[in-house]
Amino acid sequence: MKKLVVHAWNFIFNSDVSPLRHIPDISTRHYVLQALGAMWVLAFSLAIGSYTFFAFNLIGHVVLIGAAAITIATYTTATIKPSVFGKGSGRRADGEHE
Repeated sequence: MKKLVVHAWNFIFNSDVSPLRHIPDISTRHYVLQALGAMWVLAFSLAIGSYTFFAFNLIGHVVLIGAAAITIATYTTATIKPSVFGKGSGRRADGEHE
């Protein structure tokens, strides 16, 4: 049973195992996964019948998904193009002037 749960989890959420691994662009892969997640939020919310709390549930999920997307974009940018976070983008060290 444990193997079944682990396999199902990896098949859905691990991009190295799921069919989304065939999408070469990781940002597109992430977008597709987020779109599927939003679809499932909608489907389960409607199926359960929580019409009153649906908007709050959706907004909460959008905020969390947005935070995850921003984090992933930041990490990806830091890996691929760290110069974006380079000189001139923040506080200067002591004694450093323009």
